[in-house]
Amino acid sequence: MNHSWTLKEICRHTNGALHGTNQERITTLAFDSRKVSPTPDTLFVALPGEQHDGHRYIEELYKLGIRAFLVSRLPGLSGYPDAGFCLVDDTTGGLQQLASAWRGVFTGEVAAITGSNGKTIVKEWIYQIMNGHFALHRSPKSYNSQIGVPLSVWMIQEHHDLAVIEAGISKPGEMERLEGVIAPHIGLFTNLGSAHQENFVSLQEKLEEKLKLFRGCRKIIFRSGSDPEGLQLREFIKKRASEAETVDWSLEGDAPYQYRIEAGEEVGTGILAETPAGSCSFRLPFGDDASIENALHAFTFSLEMGLPVEVAVERIEMLEPVSMRMEILRGINGSVLINDAYNSDIRGLSAALDLLNQQERNRERVLILSDLLQSGLKDQELYSEIARLTHQKGITRFVGIGPAMMQHRDLFPPASRFFADTGEFLKQLDRTLCRDSSVLIKGSRKFGFERITAELQLKTHQTLLEIDLNAMAGNLNHYRSLIGEGVKTMVMVKALSYGSGNVEVASLLQYHQVDYLAVAFIDEGIDLRKAGIHLPIMVMNPDPSGYGQMIDFNLEPELFSFKGVESLYSILRYREIERYPVHIKLDTGMHRLGFQEEDLDRLIPLLMRKAFRVTTVFSHLAASDEPAHDSFTLQQIGRFEKAAGRLSESLEISVGRHLLNSAGIERFPQAQFQMVRLGIGLHGVGGGKGLVPSSTYKTSISQVRGVEKGETIGYSRSGKAASDMLVATIPVGYADGMDRRLGNGAGSVWINGVAVPTIGNICMDMTMIDVTGMKVAEGDGVELFGKNLAVKEVARWAGTIPYEILTSIPERVKRVYLQE
Repeated sequence: MNHSWTLKEICRHTNGALHGTNQERITTLAFDSRKVSPTPDTLFVALPGEQHDGHRYIEELYKLGIRAFLVSRLPGLSGYPDAGFCLVDDTTGGLQQLASAWRGVFTGEVAAITGSNGKTIVKEWIYQIMNGHFALHRSPKSYNSQIGVPLSVWMIQEHHDLAVIEAGISKPGEMERLEGVIAPHIGLFTNLGSAHQENFVSLQEKLEEKLKLFRGCRKIIFRSGSDPEGLQLREFIKKRASEAETVDWSLEGDAPYQYRIEAGEEVGTGILAETPAGSCSFRLPFGDDASIENALHAFTFSLEMGLPVEVAVERIEMLEPVSMRMEILRGINGSVLINDAYNSDIRGLSAALDLLNQQERNRERVLILSDLLQSGLKDQELYSEIARLTHQKGITRFVGIGPAMMQHRDLFPPASRFFADTGEFLKQLDRTLCRDSSVLIKGSRKFGFERITAELQLKTHQTLLEIDLNAMAGNLNHYRSLIGEGVKTMVMVKALSYGSGNVEVASLLQYHQVDYLAVAFIDEGIDLRKAGIHLPIMVMNPDPSGYGQMIDFNLEPELFSFKGVESLYSILRYREIERYPVHIKLDTGMHRLGFQEEDLDRLIPLLMRKAFRVTTVFSHLAASDEPAHDSFTLQQIGRFEKAAGRLSESLEISVGRHLLNSAGIERFPQAQFQMVRLGIGLHGVGGGKGLVPSSTYKTSISQVRGVEKGETIGYSRSGKAASDMLVATIPVGYADGMDRRLGNGAGSVWINGVAVPTIGNICMDMTMIDVTGMKVAEGDGVELFGKNLAVKEVARWAGTIPYEILTSIPERVKRVYLQE
């Protein structure tokens, strides 16, 4: 059973003041207004932030049914007659105090994991090894922040006997607060690296800060070594944790746990282990150094917690990769698929259902779910909770797969369908199940749900564009941090959002409450409206023949010519529409579209007609990213200020102004006016140090062949083998946006940690690459651009700009959206 406290008890634990009459018992904490389940047992924590303030959503959440709030300022209480508010000075601190109070009454063991890298992977692998032998709770996903940690601790249930919580910090002073929330008995330190180093003067300062988490621990587990750095780490930890037992392991030095890598393993990595519990050997199902280190952390921890060696060996040989994010895919019959292999427990299901509910374009919500294994709950309790959760989250069609699901089918709605295994489901598959629906596919690994995803996914070849929506949100917030208070943000989603997908990106931006979207053509705006996007949308190049549909879908035109003004006026007058929002384009030196200063005498009287409401006036900078043209940019800014000021004064209204693009936001803060326009910077392309590439273009090797000296490769025999070569073919060509100028060694791709050149001409659907001297095989992954090969660099090789590279990827290339 979930633990629960009344709002009065919560006020006592947080030193808060109770306002209102709510007496419901609280079991669930929420801070994301988009993911709140409108149930009486939910407490909404109104967290402040740079871009969001939870207090803004109280009215909306109250209308949905939320009745309990943790706040740092009160709304007008008369508007919330049956709600309760716990008023604290700081809601983040209140959340931490609340979690700390629950931690104080939990009687089981608590372990904490910290370090520069690998925390989440180690935590998940500990769960894979130990769960079932322990009633184990672990932090969901990478919940390791000042907010994530208290939420993780609050999720610990009374039946758990072990909780594993990860904690991460980015600056001094943070770990002390997290230690007070977790209060761990056992500490596990993964490693010390340069991640999040920018706020620490040295690695030693960061290590000291991280070790504050373990100051009350009775045992600390870590990796040491025979090298100076490993010996220094051991001495440092022993010195700082003088009252704790220190348990270290090593691959090369003396330690209580000594591991040695066996040579000659063709697949995976063989390990010989000497442990306090005896000798053993096992094979890890991977070979990279980071995975080996993470797995041995998990193995050492499991033995130290009392797991029998034979069980640990059996489980570690079956470790599975951890997917940190859910994939959003295009499915057959107009569906959207959410492929989630991250969590096979009740908390993971709840998070996945929240993401399912964000897919606004589809009304039907389908859940395909397998038995949840090793949950630590009795089956009756587990499947009753799943049935309750699916009802609460608005699932309209449910499919259960597995013997336990079959046994508990009476708990679910009569129209639900059940199958003994995945094979039976696929034999009877009705593809109309997912018509015009959002479908969550979530199954424990043993059920092989990848076969279901393959059947329901819209078929495309193995080349795909992977879009990291979390990175995109981070880039948005980077630019927002550069603009002044009250300055609005318009984001370009034209041309499939620079190739990333217009609806998916627009949905993300709508959630993050940007002020405006901009598209190039009316059809793009209509597609967004049909997908449930309700933000204001500016159409930058509207065809007058489509003005009727534009009005029908509440799209706002850019006006840049007298013909456009008169055409719009005619249809507005015919429909008897007044004060329709329009955006006036000025030409200040780009000389592409727009009214010039000498046009204003004729334009102003036309705009004073009742049919129009001038919402903004704007212009385009021609070279804001090039310092050599800064004097011209400043000249453009001056021209714009003059013309926009005259327009606003003549119309006798306050007209919003916007001029800056992505580069302009970074380089010309004095010209932010009332709004800025964000374009390619959203995708992580630009000069900002805080930007992260959001797109990775990837494929895999189709074939590898030897080519003898003197032979030629590709059309026109343009590739020649100067010596015996090894050539790989990848299924991507100029029809997939692989610029033909990248052929014949002008460009490279990334394989197994190495940039390898193209050879020969790029074909329509294929490209050949030189992998001579490399160990590669069919099916090996290939990055065309992304985190290893910057799209900016690929554009330079092709003699073009990143915009062209991104927007040239056609719709036949599958888009996969990743989101935590």
